[in-house]
Amino acid sequence: MSKPADARHRRDNGSQPGVLMPVPASKLELPADYAVFLSAVKLRISQDRLKAQLSANAIQMVMYWDLGREILSKQQDAGWGAKIIDRLSADIRDAFPQMQGFSARNLKYMRAFAESWPDRELMQRTVAQIPWRSNLTLMEKLKDSDLRRWYARQTLQNGWSKDILAIQIDSALHLRVGQSANNFELTLPPLDSDMANQVFKDPYLFDFLGTTQVRREMELENKLVEHLEKFLLELGQGFAFVGRQVHVEVGGSDFYIDMLFYHLKLRCYVVIELKAGAFSPGQVSQLTMYMNIVNDVLRHPDDKPTIGLLLVREKNQTIAKYALTGNTQPIGVAEWEQIMTNALPADLQPSLPSVEEIETELGLEDGA
Repeated sequence: MSKPADARHRRDNGSQPGVLMPVPASKLELPADYAVFLSAVKLRISQDRLKAQLSANAIQMVMYWDLGREILSKQQDAGWGAKIIDRLSADIRDAFPQMQGFSARNLKYMRAFAESWPDRELMQRTVAQIPWRSNLTLMEKLKDSDLRRWYARQTLQNGWSKDILAIQIDSALHLRVGQSANNFELTLPPLDSDMANQVFKDPYLFDFLGTTQVRREMELENKLVEHLEKFLLELGQGFAFVGRQVHVEVGGSDFYIDMLFYHLKLRCYVVIELKAGAFSPGQVSQLTMYMNIVNDVLRHPDDKPTIGLLLVREKNQTIAKYALTGNTQPIGVAEWEQIMTNALPADLQPSLPSVEEIETELGLEDGA
């Protein structure tokens, strides 16, 4: 008599006779479309987790705003004194001992939050999607409501962390965006031109080059590659690094592009030429040639025309604009500045408070 077909799955390893042992998951024969299905499931889980986090944050921000508005109203209309906030904080903590974020200082921040964003609907559309600590940065660093809205929108669009937001505010990004000398309006379609204007800025601030003055192009390039993450941060959202000294051979001659990037939103290559000295019109011709080569050799049919960026130590805005007039390639000219940041003397560092100590002093508890 033949053995049952499933006998091959039995194991004589001390288990009860006749008991079927499960086949290890790693040895299962998977359906042909399983990998696609798994990818879709993981994407859905990731998206839903992000939605849940954003939704939870939005609910928290609205609660903070509502509580801040009530406190503001009580103090303005009912004459409640500042000491009431201390009592309110203690009573909330007694009622909800497991919840954090209701220190007296944080309640005062909620009041300031409601005061800074008097329009509840506008608050829900913008800063309700931003973490609380980023909202604190907006309130503490920006007193002008228009600027606060601008940086809030940029934070949402670019996904800036609190620290990155603070850096962008301190470097006055709003004064630098769209300030490069360029010919985008004449060489790009209107929508692409507007986007390119917002992508490129002037000047670019490099605070990571060290304390020794950079005087040569190769030295500048080495420093930018050495601190590529910080360089990409200063370039802005959407830049992907392709390579440095990118070799191209044309007409039997070798050429090397200083730095090549691809911009994910503009959907095009960006050729960056670095100059340690002042701008001169002849530099535009060299950059134009490199852009033509990239368009001919590297550009995919679905890619948009390559954009060029000349980073120079200094420029005359009028001369730069005349040099770009009549050029059919989209090119921007911007200055770069070496920001000297000297480290604190070692003997002073131990006396400085840590980040944790500062947050404790400010009452910014975990989850606040």
